[in-house]
Amino acid sequence: MLKKNHKYPNEIGTDEAGRGCLAGPVTAAAVILPESFGNTLLNDSKQLSENKRKILKPIIESESVFFGISHVHPREIEEINILNASFAAMHKSIALCQEAIPLILVDGNKFKPYKSIPFECIIKGDSKYMSIAAASVLAKTYRDEYMEKLHEEYPMYNWKKNKGYPTKEHREAIKKYGITKYHRKTFKLLPDQFTLDL
Repeated sequence: MLKKNHKYPNEIGTDEAGRGCLAGPVTAAAVILPESFGNTLLNDSKQLSENKRKILKPIIESESVFFGISHVHPREIEEINILNASFAAMHKSIALCQEAIPLILVDGNKFKPYKSIPFECIIKGDSKYMSIAAASVLAKTYRDEYMEKLHEEYPMYNWKKNKGYPTKEHREAIKKYGITKYHRKTFKLLPDQFTLDL
């Protein structure tokens, strides 16, 4: 059973999607849910089918006090590394909020402070708190939609299906066609026995 709050009303939950991908952005969402919010479908986005995430997305958007979405793109990921890029995406999403924030709830075990707002890192927070679960759903759905658009530009990588994750099919396409401007060059794009001319 997901909890509404950790300590206060109006806590903001944040989570990211796409950290382990070979291509595309890392995407973060931040969400404040009202005290009255309740939805039995809501859970960690990884535990939900794509169809259930699509059902939840407009519900979260229409019923939340606030939601913000941000992408950090491959060149910035390469410059600052994926962990810092994840923090940057979360910070950008939180920065869109005009509400007073008493506490930031972060999925995971690490975070860089945002301004002087207190924060709590919660391992598996997306399966414990509603606001983090809602953020995980939005981060995942917005990133998936973004990758589906990129698929139209580079259909040979089948990003509409693999969303940029390191599937066998994706790596075979990299081996065959090389890389695009959307690939993360600092990531291990192919197994050791293959080399890429970057």
